[in-house]
Amino acid sequence: MHPSPATWRRGLGGLCRLWIGLCALASSALSQSISISPTIGPPTTKISVSGKGFSPNATVDILFSQTELAQTVTSGSGTFSNIVIEAPRGAIPGRHTITAQQLNSAHKANTTFVVRTNWRQFHLSPAHTGANRFENVLGSQNVASLTMLWSFETANVVASSPAIANNVVYIGSNDDNVYAMDAKTGAFLWNFTTGSVVQSAPANVGDVVYAGSSDGKLYALNAADGAKLWAFTTGAAVTSPPTVVNGIVYFGSDDTNIYAVDATTGKLRWKVATKGAVISSPTVANNLVYVGSEDAQLYALNADTGVQAWRFAASGGIASSPAAVGNEIVFGSNNHRVYALNSSTGALLWSRGTSGSVRSSPAAGSNGLVYLGSDDGHLYALSAGTGAVAWKHLTGSTVSSSPAVANGVVYVGSFDDHVYAFNAGSGKQLWSFATGGGITSSPAVANGMLYIGSNDTNVYAFALP
Repeated sequence: MHPSPATWRRGLGGLCRLWIGLCALASSALSQSISISPTIGPPTTKISVSGKGFSPNATVDILFSQTELAQTVTSGSGTFSNIVIEAPRGAIPGRHTITAQQLNSAHKANTTFVVRTNWRQFHLSPAHTGANRFENVLGSQNVASLTMLWSFETANVVASSPAIANNVVYIGSNDDNVYAMDAKTGAFLWNFTTGSVVQSAPANVGDVVYAGSSDGKLYALNAADGAKLWAFTTGAAVTSPPTVVNGIVYFGSDDTNIYAVDATTGKLRWKVATKGAVISSPTVANNLVYVGSEDAQLYALNADTGVQAWRFAASGGIASSPAAVGNEIVFGSNNHRVYALNSSTGALLWSRGTSGSVRSSPAAGSNGLVYLGSDDGHLYALSAGTGAVAWKHLTGSTVSSSPAVANGVVYVGSFDDHVYAFNAGSGKQLWSFATGGGITSSPAVANGMLYIGSNDTNVYAFALP
């Protein structure tokens, strides 16, 4: 017996209702997802957000740690792309959730952005300003509470300055090694043994760490495990910290040359001879390389070719690494003076005398001041425009360490065994810590922590309790 037409209709209606229900269920179970680029960066990083799996033509809010930063409308296929937000300036180091939330719906998707500031090379950047403008944890209001978080012991003096990248500290030691250690814990990661002391500050770009050694070589090492990738041989010690920019490594040597080598292969691009050892770290800005020599000359060279644009004669050797501050190049000299030159022409803008050799490299604050030490035992704060002394602070010994400035605080080491923190505006001492030896290493400040080496053979890391 066949079902009646009415029974067929009831059955067909039930199948339709089931199909509609399944479609609705599938719609409600749409898998929303978002992607971002980049996934890691300092505060104020521009982040591009794209998403899919949302309802067609729906309004979607983009949130950073629950704060709405943008709103968009999806396409007819439920997607959106390349919505740009900015990581807030106050976003502290660590993991933050980025959310795309569809209005009036449970549809949402999350992903993670890591706030992290790297201090990849000597004095932070190719311009050698020594200023971390992203620091938002340590400041004048709390730096007095800094405590030692960890120390790492090497087998000799640590005159090298630290580089910090991707939560790893890279630093050299006079025990002939380049070291890598966990930035948060100080745990040993790897070491690479060169043929002599390593006083040059390492530089990290991508997966490679570059470091000079007094064995006369510049090394390129795998950042993950310290394996040697290549080595470039000069004729004498390499104590000049390398500067890496646009695929080229710039550095000097005691063989009286300034070098530019390919960052990937280690092949020579160009070299320029001076008449003295080159201890100064090259500063790269405006497609020029600025570097001092013990022949008392500051050289400005074309970054691509090495052709001299200009040079300036001081009356003493130059170990200080220049800082590019606006349209000025500021540096110290062994003739007890600090100079500011026009970065395009080399014309003298001003000079300021101290009572000792100036081997320290200037750091540039956001307040129009430059900071550097002198062998007369003082840390100086000078007007970047005129060279006028805003303040100076006497330590217990020579200050050849190069200052770092971050969030209104200036940090520097002294050969009196101490590392100091001063108010950047007033010069008031806010904090100090006594290590077991004199300090020539220059501090690095990143992600709410302070790092420095000491002649007591240790690397130190400080943080708030």
